[in-house]
Amino acid sequence: MNARIDSHQHFWHYNSEDYPWMAGERGALQVDYLPPDLQPLMAATGIQGTVAVQARQVVYETEYLLGLAEQYDFIRGVVGWLDIRGDDFEAQLEQYASHPRLSGIRHIVHDEADDRFMLGGNFLRGMAKLEGYGLTYDLLLYPRHLPIAIDVVKRFPKQRFVLDHIAKPFIKDGIIEPWAREIRQLAAFDNVWCKVSGMVTEAAWGAWTQDDYKPYLDVVFDCFGVERLMFGSDWPVCTLSGSYSEVVGIVESFIAALSADEQAAIMGGNASEFYQLP
Repeated sequence: MNARIDSHQHFWHYNSEDYPWMAGERGALQVDYLPPDLQPLMAATGIQGTVAVQARQVVYETEYLLGLAEQYDFIRGVVGWLDIRGDDFEAQLEQYASHPRLSGIRHIVHDEADDRFMLGGNFLRGMAKLEGYGLTYDLLLYPRHLPIAIDVVKRFPKQRFVLDHIAKPFIKDGIIEPWAREIRQLAAFDNVWCKVSGMVTEAAWGAWTQDDYKPYLDVVFDCFGVERLMFGSDWPVCTLSGSYSEVVGIVESFIAALSADEQAAIMGGNASEFYQLP
């Protein structure tokens, strides 16, 4: 039986310098969120393992998360940050890629001023090096970045990519195009997977219903299929709009009519395969 895996969650010791994005309406996140805080939530929902994902763009974030993974067995994998554009990127890969819990890397692309950030020469040079180290790459995007992402994944057919948070569509406003059309174009590349995650913070905070997500879930399930989708909570960011159990329930309710094997794949098996979790 596949372990139930949360493919996307975060940990941090809060400070304003490292986490400026938690200001304003995200102020409720300005506290520490650590493994002992997550463990009872996982136990209550039958989640057995997680993938911890970077929230700071510094190499010591990767070291911090790998240290937690060494301390807590339920952290099955880490998506860290390495300087993919840096001249020393390959040296960083040499240093960290062999760690058994480092599964992949991510850059917070959607916060970059240049929407074409991923098409910069230094980024593409780094991506070409990543391919040879067996690490995945998480695509953190807004809908406007999807055409750029399509261009990037086309260039690297051997690199495994996963789209975070179904690219943050405008769920609150009920806008589905051109997101849906471009999601289908991205999903046409079989080296791209997708996390069913991060949706509650794109809906009306604390005032959403299950039906709000259905048009978007219909699209990703149709174009990625059950083989390339994985559940992720985006905890603790999700708590701005819904509890951990509610976030699990959104996906479980949507997939309830699928076979037991298909449900198990989405709730853990696909994440284990994609990230090659121990």
